[in-house]
Amino acid sequence: MRQQPAAANVTIGFNDLHGFELLQRAAKAFAGSDLVPKQFSGSIANCMIAMDMATRIGANPLMVMQNLYIVHGTPGWSSKFLIATINACGRFSSLRYEWKGEPGSDDFGCRAWAVERGSDERLDGIWVTWKMVNAEGWASKNGSKWKTMPDQMFIYRAAAFWQRAYAPELGMGLQTTEELHDVIDVHPDGSSSVTTTSLRKERTPPKRVEEVQTEVPPIVDQDAGEFSPAPAPAPAPAPAPEPKPEPSQNPAEEPIQAQPAPVPSGSFSDLE
Repeated sequence: MRQQPAAANVTIGFNDLHGFELLQRAAKAFAGSDLVPKQFSGSIANCMIAMDMATRIGANPLMVMQNLYIVHGTPGWSSKFLIATINACGRFSSLRYEWKGEPGSDDFGCRAWAVERGSDERLDGIWVTWKMVNAEGWASKNGSKWKTMPDQMFIYRAAAFWQRAYAPELGMGLQTTEELHDVIDVHPDGSSSVTTTSLRKERTPPKRVEEVQTEVPPIVDQDAGEFSPAPAPAPAPAPAPEPKPEPSQNPAEEPIQAQPAPVPSGSFSDLE
């Protein structure tokens, strides 16, 4: 009996046809499950993207789907998942947190740190203090957790800063959901607005054609080397009224008005 050759190992992904087909089949199973969040339920495409992200960071696909949130159209990780990914990657020790300052003061804050395995070097993160929180306006957002659970928010933000500094590939360039909530304002009518520093610049509206045409460059005093404002442009003169024709003094030049022809009197018999 002829023996069938062993099937080659196929890795799910977008790089080859067999991997894409296997990814699509597995995503179809996740899309039909009730355990996945609503943004993945019934959406094979979203499940395929989440499974590809899980493969890249070495995480469980279902765990990725349960910790990847969409905040007003922008995807973001939950901070606890990001911390768990750092602790489980094997390159560093578990994250630890250091505190400084008096609670409630501007210099009170937290930073994350870990030891790199292989070099035993301590890697310190950035200090997150109340001064930074107030300067960035994180605590003034609608429904901000900085008002109700500040210590936990300090830990989440310190861990996110540490991850972007020493292991950016684990986050795949995405922010945490807590960070997204800190920079997005939700209004009572359901709309939202982003208030990051890069979007605060106000654009000057383009000038109208009338304003551009009436602008006059300033006059330069060559002796004093100073600028003096240009005189305001004189208003345009109003158009002169058209002269009305005067009546002619010569009666011969007056136009002759046609007179109606006289109607003859009598009967038709008188005209024969």
